[in-house]
Amino acid sequence: MFTNDMMECKQDEIVMQGMDPSALEALINFAYNGHLAIDQQNVQSLLMGASFLQLQSIKDACCTFLRERLHPKNCLGVRQFAETMMCALLYDAANSFIHQHFVEVSMSEEFLALPLEDVLELVSRDELNVKSEEQVFEAVLAWVRYDRDQRGPCLPELLSNIRLPLCRPQFLSDRVQQDDLVRCCHKCRDLVDEAKDYHLMPERRPHLPAFRTRPRCCTSIAGLIYAVGGLNSAGDSLNVVEVFDPVANRWEKCHPMSTARSRVGVAVVNGLLYAIGGYDGQLRLSTVEVYNPETDTWTRVRSMNSKRSAMGTVVLDGQIYVCGGYDGNSSLSSVETYSPETDKWTVVTPMSSNRSAAGVTVFEGRIYVSGGHDGLAVVGRVGTSLQSPHSHVAPGGRHAQQALPPRGRLPGKQDVRVRGLRRLGLPQHRRGVQLGGGPVVPDRAHAHAPEPGLAGGQLRAALRRGGL
Repeated sequence: MFTNDMMECKQDEIVMQGMDPSALEALINFAYNGHLAIDQQNVQSLLMGASFLQLQSIKDACCTFLRERLHPKNCLGVRQFAETMMCALLYDAANSFIHQHFVEVSMSEEFLALPLEDVLELVSRDELNVKSEEQVFEAVLAWVRYDRDQRGPCLPELLSNIRLPLCRPQFLSDRVQQDDLVRCCHKCRDLVDEAKDYHLMPERRPHLPAFRTRPRCCTSIAGLIYAVGGLNSAGDSLNVVEVFDPVANRWEKCHPMSTARSRVGVAVVNGLLYAIGGYDGQLRLSTVEVYNPETDTWTRVRSMNSKRSAMGTVVLDGQIYVCGGYDGNSSLSSVETYSPETDKWTVVTPMSSNRSAAGVTVFEGRIYVSGGHDGLAVVGRVGTSLQSPHSHVAPGGRHAQQALPPRGRLPGKQDVRVRGLRRLGLPQHRRGVQLGGGPVVPDRAHAHAPEPGLAGGQLRAALRRGGL
């Protein structure tokens, strides 16, 4: 400004509009002594001054300071400030934080003060990290009720950007349809009827707007990896559960399962982790327990109809499917599905072949089973694809492959490798372990007699002392 060919370099006196005097003094002192103290009181004025004076290093330092202190109560304001100051990295970081912590952000005063266009943009994002669409509905309703007279007429436009068909039918009937703001609005009632038809008349689903039935996909959030059960070096089944944070590169022990389990099936539904069946060192198991990461507790739920280990486990439409496995005598072809809402296991159409330790995955509403062991030899073919009786994506299905909420971690000693990614120090030497969380691409199976490999619907990894 003062040395280049700009107007200010030819003036004896320069008026700096909007510049905080204390910030200017701090920046001038920095130019002489190289020291600058950034705190919550001066960071914004320093960033504005650094931007005005083209001090990029100070601007970057202020952006880093704000990025490291993002919170559900300030992230919307930080994003707006970053946009004003043209700080692209800070803007992107604040945006990602808002998407990741949407539920907490929606309870803040900043959210309630947002203009309509910002709320519409936010609730339409695929990246929102929510357990169910019901949380988005509650956030929108809270925003409208904050200034009911002015915002009430905006409700139809807001509801049209919520994926109401992905809400539970009971929630639609008991909560959405009964709300007084919805009941007195014809357009809102039409949207609720459309969502109910999605559940009641599957043949009409192709005619619904695609974006309203598309599950949100929060891919920017670093997942956590849960190591569930497994075998120690002596061959004993374990009840140990540990969680790894790839960002912090640390492990922490969780509360152990009530039962030791190796070759256990693992699934994540609605933020809860299910440990299904497995082998306790003496018997194959039919029991199931579920882990809540918020309370660090395990709870027993309804047992399967058959005992099995090394089964394939996947989640489709909010239901858990277990395919095949080994019952201690032979590989199985039977398939069961579990409903978390009713706590009930149902036997469905069996596979065409007996399979244990098969690869299982979900693609476009179908379950595909490949490979495995039929009791005599390794199977080298893809099995019949199973189609869910519910062709929609139910609430919670969007997070079947996503991480559970964060917990602490613990330094590790042994190694686990996940499809050639960097090594993760596992606190205890274990093999036959089942990993849950995600989103991570499954690795190939490694044989552990008498049930070769690990089930393929979850994240799989081979563990050996000293690494692979």
